[in-house]
Amino acid sequence: MIYPTQIPGWFTKIFPGIIWRGDAEGKKVFLTFDDGPIPEVTPWVLDILGQYNQKATFFCVGENVQKHQLIFNRIIEEGHSVGNHTFHHVDGWKKSVKEYQDEIEKTDKFVEGSLFRPPFGRMTPQQYNLLKKSRGVVYWTFLSGDFDPDFHVGKCLDEVEKLASDGCILVFHDSLKAQKNLRIILPKVLEFFQKDGIQSLALPQKST
Repeated sequence: MIYPTQIPGWFTKIFPGIIWRGDAEGKKVFLTFDDGPIPEVTPWVLDILGQYNQKATFFCVGENVQKHQLIFNRIIEEGHSVGNHTFHHVDGWKKSVKEYQDEIEKTDKFVEGSLFRPPFGRMTPQQYNLLKKSRGVVYWTFLSGDFDPDFHVGKCLDEVEKLASDGCILVFHDSLKAQKNLRIILPKVLEFFQKDGIQSLALPQKST
């Protein structure tokens, strides 16, 4: 499975309005979780974040929030941030601007705030132009690949240890597809944070 775990520096300069790294210095990072909330995974993620006193940002799929409102409420009550991840987890490359906008606006009814992450990291320039003034469009510094059947725990942890500073944005997934790998890697990441004095913060909403 091929996917960009890290975005090349030259590419981030082409799209300076996208959030590639959070606004923080030193031993501060931003853990993010995509595709939930679901009862099989998200409560466990919240439990372990609480055990290590770490905050995160959850990019939520609208239909999952609609089905699991209590879990979504818990995310907010425990001091985490939330963002829009479309209603049906759609691929922007396969949707018109209007279809994409409808997906996002439908999710807005369930997920308040200005943060947005495109599923699969895919959106067209036209879709981005529609979003950039009112949304904080968030990509990543490091994509864990926890959804990959060939996921390698050691390699992922090595990369996290190298990158975890100065507002690094780390992507994991509270999804059925990723849960086997997530349950192995996330405790290791949080243990490393604790030993190294690293704090994960919740991403702030974009001010308008």
